[in-house]
Amino acid sequence: METYQLSEWCHHFTRIQVEEGDICIDATAGNGYDTEVLCQLVGEKGKVYAFDIQEKAIESTRQRLKKVGYEKRATLICAGHENMKQYLPAEVHGQISCITFNFGYLPGGDRSIATCVDTSITALEQGLDLLKIKGMMNLCIYSGGDSGFVERAGILSWLKELDTKRYLVILTEYYNRPNHPPMPALVVRLA
Repeated sequence: METYQLSEWCHHFTRIQVEEGDICIDATAGNGYDTEVLCQLVGEKGKVYAFDIQEKAIESTRQRLKKVGYEKRATLICAGHENMKQYLPAEVHGQISCITFNFGYLPGGDRSIATCVDTSITALEQGLDLLKIKGMMNLCIYSGGDSGFVERAGILSWLKELDTKRYLVILTEYYNRPNHPPMPALVVRLA
């Protein structure tokens, strides 16, 4: 139930942000839910770049997009999100409307393969460079497992240090939920 609520919360802000013709990134494609939402929103004139280190996730995303006829709206890249910049054409740097992140492991996948603090912060730093002014990063920060608490602490510390003149950071939490629920955050580039 918490995952559903978090997805809906994040998608709400994504729907406000993304317009037809925009260029977006799903930094952690997973099973393709966010990629599909982004593809729907950018329309036929927009573009979505989706990254995941697991071929299983890329194939799952490919099948999901094929089912709804969005496969031409996305470029799927089997690589870590910390390498986003090198895979994107130079002309889209500084032009990205929205970047989505879901930290942790692939739901239904191998739990020993998960995002980690160092590569995630590298990806977030690249995301800031890729965003257009008034562009947004949408973060779903999960904790638990072997490295989830370390990653969450590292991301939260990094977010707190962002320049207040250049970025707006909004952090929320499920305050009355047990068992370390996920934490959604938004980062908007102001200048």
